[in-house]
Amino acid sequence: MLLTEKTLSSKEIFNGKILHITHDEVALPDGSRAMREVVRHPGGVCVAALDKDNNLLFVRQFRYPYAEVVLELPAGKLEPGATPLENGKRELLEETGAVGYSYITLGQVYPTPGYTDEIIHLYACRIREQGESRPDEGEFLNVEKIPLDKAVEMVLNNRVVDAKTQIAVLKIALLLQSGKI
Repeated sequence: MLLTEKTLSSKEIFNGKILHITHDEVALPDGSRAMREVVRHPGGVCVAALDKDNNLLFVRQFRYPYAEVVLELPAGKLEPGATPLENGKRELLEETGAVGYSYITLGQVYPTPGYTDEIIHLYACRIREQGESRPDEGEFLNVEKIPLDKAVEMVLNNRVVDAKTQIAVLKIALLLQSGKI
């Protein structure tokens, strides 16, 4: 069965600093029409950085939409003119003060495919050196080191609720366990 929808028209209804929202009319596989509201996002990157003792670097920061402090791996939105990996290295340095090496890709995730085109690129690395964090203006966070085994337990016990962080933690744990990194 054909599953593809074809865009018939698209109207921008919001154009913000990060997000753009469109209201699209589409043709469905059976020929009928439907409306789609789509959040356009530049994409993001997330880095699981391990030290020599297999501790992961995390950041805690207030996330306004949830009105709570969230524990996450270092991450950020993609900036134009840089590759996802270059963005990841920048975010790791800014948010944690760490410089990584031996980067590997952990793939990409579509966080909410029902209404946004955001793609988050996941990476893992080892930490070469660590200094002081240099967050962006208006960004406030605390850096924490958490042993990988404890981080996996926290994911499984829902003490880490951020989706990209859950995925990256579990992927790096499985890759280490299987000897692939």
